[in-house]
This record gives sequence, structure tokens and C-alpha cells, in this order.
Amino acid sequence: MTVVVTAVFHPVEGAKDRLAEAMRAGIEAVHAESGCELYAIHDAADGTITMIEKWTSAEELDAHGAGDAVKILGAGINGLLAKPTVVTRMTPIPVGTADQGTL
Repeated sequence: MTVVVTAVFHPVEGAKDRLAEAMRAGIEAVHAESGCELYAIHDAADGTITMIEKWTSAEELDAHGAGDAVKILGAGINGLLAKPTVVTRMTPIPVGTADQGTL
């Protein structure tokens, strides 16, 4: 079953652009992982950076969490966060059309 994840990153004051840039190497590595359907960062109006992810299964998401790409990402953003990242796992509830009703 598909798993959708949001991860909200809270950069230290003035470091949002550096945080986004530091995340690039980790993101490119994640895109090559099995089960990764979507892994994209977004600039949120509240000053945070939000990662939106979509994984083919919970097992592949778990493997991602224990993998080298997450270690690369963590090393790259070290010192750029004001507080811990808020990660939320979700299961889609399809409503409406297949294109518009699920991520």
C-alpha cells in the first residue's frame, strides 16, 4: 500500500536557502532508491521547508529510513535546523478522480 510522508524542516534564522541547497545531494540519492515515487522539497510561506514523499510501500519507506541516502541528507543539513524535523506518515484516502483524488 502506498505511503505518503511529509517532513517539515525548521531552518535556523537566515539559513533556509542554505538548507535547501544542502538537501540536494540527499534528494538525488533518494530518487534512485527502490519504491521512491515522489521526494520533493517545497518552500513554505511560514519559513519552513516541507518535503513531500510518496513510497510504494511501508517496507520500502522503512528501508529508505535506514539507508545511506538519509545519512547523506542528515550530514548535509547538520547545524542548519532550529528544531527537530516533524515527520508524518499517512495512508491515502482516495476520493474523486484517480488523478485528483490521491497523491
